[in-house]
Amino acid sequence: MLLHFEVTDPNRNLSSNSKKKDFHLYLLMGQSNMAGRGLVQSIDTITHPRVMMLDENQQWVLAKDPMHFDKPIAGVGLGLTFGKIMANENPNITIGLIPTAVGGSSINAWFADSLHQQTNAYPYNDMILRAKEAMKDGTLKGILWHQGESDSGNEASVAGYSQKFLAMVDSLKKDLGVESIPIVTGELGYFFYERSPLAEQLNGELNKLTKENECLSLVSAQGLNHKGDQTHFDSDSYHELGRRYAQKMIELQTTCSTVIK
Repeated sequence: MLLHFEVTDPNRNLSSNSKKKDFHLYLLMGQSNMAGRGLVQSIDTITHPRVMMLDENQQWVLAKDPMHFDKPIAGVGLGLTFGKIMANENPNITIGLIPTAVGGSSINAWFADSLHQQTNAYPYNDMILRAKEAMKDGTLKGILWHQGESDSGNEASVAGYSQKFLAMVDSLKKDLGVESIPIVTGELGYFFYERSPLAEQLNGELNKLTKENECLSLVSAQGLNHKGDQTHFDSDSYHELGRRYAQKMIELQTTCSTVIK
């Protein structure tokens, strides 16, 4: 393994070209179903020696759940399972996960200088800062996005979702100096349709988006369950989502490469 360091070593140096090339970074973006709200069990605290996460203090540590820190209720999400699968695909790389999701955030909060009042945070600004810090050590290889529950409340929000999503991606690529990058998105849970009937229509927008863009792919929510609140997936479903995201990312990377300006 080219990238090797002790997570407790404050003097580590990850910035050489060879180490950066083999430290594959993935941005975890969206709202609560990306941050994760599943019950943390012992399996979710088992680390992988080649799966790291950028913690709240912007330090690389071994990844385990809860990975996000947007709210005290953060729990199991899809990121850890995703990271372990990606690491096992190639024994010569290390995976670096960058948690940036913010529970309750609409897509309107994912633009520069947009305040998410519920958490008093600037999701987009914070994401860019964390991504740039991570990219000093590694190479950005993909983005994981799960968001939309907060935008499924009315027809206007649903109708404008695709345009806003693409605008956000354009801004992100410009701010991070990326020309192209694989992005995997996920459907809203089908169980959410009872709470928000327009959620099905928003899933339709996500399907159209991914069919029209070669660097976008969509994960199905078929067969997944909620934790009892008809909004958030349960822990087993988060694990399954992680597997589905990894499969889609692996497939997408064969046709869409990350190109850094």
